[in-house]
Amino acid sequence: MTAHANTPTHAITILGAAEVAAQLARRERELIDLAAQAYVTHGRGQSCLPQSEYLRFPGMARERIIPKAGYLGGAHPAAGIKWIASFPDNVAQGLPRASALIVLNDLQTGRPTTVMEGSLISGQRTAAAAALAARLIHAQPRIGTLGLIGCGPIGRETLRFIRADARPVDSIALFDLDRGAMERLADALRADGFAGEVHLARSAESLLPRSDVLVLATSAVEPSLHAIDECPAHATILHVSLRDFGVPAVLQADNLADDIAHVLQAQTAVHRAGQQLGHHDFLRGTLADVIEGRIPPRAGDRPVMVHPFGLAALDLAFADFVARCALQAGAGVCVPEFLA
Repeated sequence: MTAHANTPTHAITILGAAEVAAQLARRERELIDLAAQAYVTHGRGQSCLPQSEYLRFPGMARERIIPKAGYLGGAHPAAGIKWIASFPDNVAQGLPRASALIVLNDLQTGRPTTVMEGSLISGQRTAAAAALAARLIHAQPRIGTLGLIGCGPIGRETLRFIRADARPVDSIALFDLDRGAMERLADALRADGFAGEVHLARSAESLLPRSDVLVLATSAVEPSLHAIDECPAHATILHVSLRDFGVPAVLQADNLADDIAHVLQAQTAVHRAGQQLGHHDFLRGTLADVIEGRIPPRAGDRPVMVHPFGLAALDLAFADFVARCALQAGAGVCVPEFLA
């Protein structure tokens, strides 16, 4: 069915972080296009994506482990599961917030064929989806100010993907509760050759009026921003972290999602808005709807807010891509008699 399914019946291929990173390196625009195709395939009904469960722990509000299983059809069909943990306090111990594994299964036998490190794929598929939304919704030939709230790995990756998508960015404005994270990202941007102004903001709210494209990539579980009336009407807000905005802010926006049924859960901002209103009519459609021309990118004279829940369809598309590239490169470790 797919290239990685050619592994012998009892064997399994293991791809560590270095092998995964090597297959993803310097392919940002290709990965943005891959995210678009995954959305289109899912939007056409050629997928099966069960609702995600959240494993939580007593007395731990922010920590969770999430299994994301699914099937994605299309040119390169794939099935499998991502098992991803988010423990924000890891950062203080010098560990990444998120860690993950992805398992791919053969579509003829159901047997697992590949196990790979999943946090890199999770981060890059999230960044690619946000960059795709910026490409689709914010169609101006250049971005005046690109704002980022949350300067961790997801925020950094999202900036990298947006900048890699062949459109000039004049200035970048950053905010994080950890000033050191802002300073490190500003230094990294300059070292990467960004010649525009890099502004370190004193508050998240101060980025609202100045950002043409605003990315939110925090670990917030409760909303802290309750209005967007200061945002320019032409602004595009990429609400990657899903819980930063209160219901009033959501209702001031023109709202899009990657999948409406999936995003209306787990106390996301739009889930809370739907609970309060008793309907979800404020969600105008999906990114697949925009790609396929069923709806326009923008409607009305107000900011567009995109809420990408993070579909397993993207994880599967990216993991299958990595597995096929690794097979061609001869990367990874094959364990011949792993399976019974």
